[in-house]
Amino acid sequence: MTPEQAKQLVAEAAIEYLEWDWVVGVGTGSTANLFIDELAKIKNKIEGTVASSEASADRLRGHGIKVFELDQVGDLPIYVDGADESTKHLHLIKGGGAALTREKIVAAASDKFICIADDSKLVDTLGAFPLPIEVIPMAKSYIARQLVKLGGNPILREGVITDNGNMIIDVHDMTIDNPVELETSLNQLAGVVTNGLFAQRGADVLLLGGENGVTTVTS
Repeated sequence: MTPEQAKQLVAEAAIEYLEWDWVVGVGTGSTANLFIDELAKIKNKIEGTVASSEASADRLRGHGIKVFELDQVGDLPIYVDGADESTKHLHLIKGGGAALTREKIVAAASDKFICIADDSKLVDTLGAFPLPIEVIPMAKSYIARQLVKLGGNPILREGVITDNGNMIIDVHDMTIDNPVELETSLNQLAGVVTNGLFAQRGADVLLLGGENGVTTVTS
């Protein structure tokens, strides 16, 4: 089974968690795009969506699905998104698509976070995938120096500006043994908007696609 086929399985499985007339939080990235395509098949059963990026909003509207701003709807019953890495404790690294800040906001505003991924994303320890950090442009050099002190190898993601007008620094070569603690300490650095650790508010359900179908991991 290819990763694309595995992602398709979990995109379909995530639809089963939805109820009629809900406003659905929708993530960003290749797996989230497959979920959006599945959502289009039941678009008349939901009230609409809140998107975590302009790219996802455009894809949703292209399917004729209504997109609300978060402040129009308040808290959401559910958020569905992919991940770049996950542990069995449902701690995640996200932000490969540079939408981490809006993803974190929508996840925080949602009662249930369903993470969908192929089973290659499940790891024992986070950090093989570079940790994205969204930074205010004037702070990029300062933040990079602080990340070196923490043992990371920071590399500016060239040519990428987030939907919020900021930059992304990817932190390589960092083993993340305590993601909750690191998420907190990174967010306290002046100039950091947020980082790609979703540990304080991780996933509630992880759906992993693989050769044996869909495996469900819960806390």
